[in-house]
Amino acid sequence: MSDPTAQTDLITADLVDLDLTATDRDGVARQLGERLVAAGRVTDLEGFLADVRAREAQMPTGLPNGIGIPHCRSAHVTRATLGFGRTPGVDYGAEDGPARLIFLIAAPEGGGSEHMTILAKLARKLVNASFRESLLTAPDAESVVAIVSEGVGR
Repeated sequence: MSDPTAQTDLITADLVDLDLTATDRDGVARQLGERLVAAGRVTDLEGFLADVRAREAQMPTGLPNGIGIPHCRSAHVTRATLGFGRTPGVDYGAEDGPARLIFLIAAPEGGGSEHMTILAKLARKLVNASFRESLLTAPDAESVVAIVSEGVGR
């Protein structure tokens, strides 16, 4: 897909929460999911959250180095979207401890492998310590969007 807007609006500033207060996976999904609903990316919050929980129940989505990547395909998603949040630490099942950087990948039910492509690009970038650190220290939502778009949107 060569349309640059299709990639860059995968994540927008209104889909970023730098101060998540939730203390568990469901709470984080709800807080980020509410942003997706407000942005018109998700049509039914409860239905979407049920799909996220079902996917999370199959296998934890925690990665090493404090990363959580909950993701799902859902009939309640209008277009591929990436929500992002920072938290003091929520258990996503990674062996090395809780996640501080959370990426919620929401894909339309019939979206093919698009969310897996996003997931793969993101996972490749997240092995880079400087990429993770830039997300941990980003001063505002716009900075996060620029960092993620540069790393994943190309």
